[in-house]
Amino acid sequence: MKTTLLRSGLIAAAFFLLPAHRIANADGHVAHAPVRKTLKGFSLPSQPVRIVIDKSAYELQVYDAQGWYATYPVVFGNNSLADKCMEGDRCTPEGDFRIINKRVHNKWSRFLGIDYPTAQSIARFQELKRRGKIPATATPGAGVGIHGTWPNDEYMIDRYSNWTNGCIAMKNEDVQELYQYATVGTPVQIRR
Repeated sequence: MKTTLLRSGLIAAAFFLLPAHRIANADGHVAHAPVRKTLKGFSLPSQPVRIVIDKSAYELQVYDAQGWYATYPVVFGNNSLADKCMEGDRCTPEGDFRIINKRVHNKWSRFLGIDYPTAQSIARFQELKRRGKIPATATPGAGVGIHGTWPNDEYMIDRYSNWTNGCIAMKNEDVQELYQYATVGTPVQIRR
């Protein structure tokens, strides 16, 4: 009896910890289903917090002083998921950034601005210009951040429909939660 209960408990725990089932968006991209996973319930994370955004998995992961805290579904700008080259390309930049400002936003619920372009981003931008990969008149862009969706447009997140101009978009409830504990200075790593 104890063995059966132990096995049942282990199977249930393993099922809970498995990644969410995978689905395909309209473009055929396979990504995790929009399921928020958390082991710590409703308690706020222990500082310091860091954010890791995985463009290929369409996920924003939060880590605190004790390790993994939560995962949220997100979408981006361009469907190619390429690294940002210049202003107007609708690509989400990759690299290591920090949150530099936070504000309540009248369109997207909350906005957490990141420090793009960094010195590393500028060096890459200048190299692309030097090699003729982008126009000589191009600028690197700015104003990239993490934000919510237009009211009633959260289905864009569920469908993994990339729609931003290079920002990271979350469901409004999720960005409001993140806004509570991600402070100015929080590290943000964006990778593909």
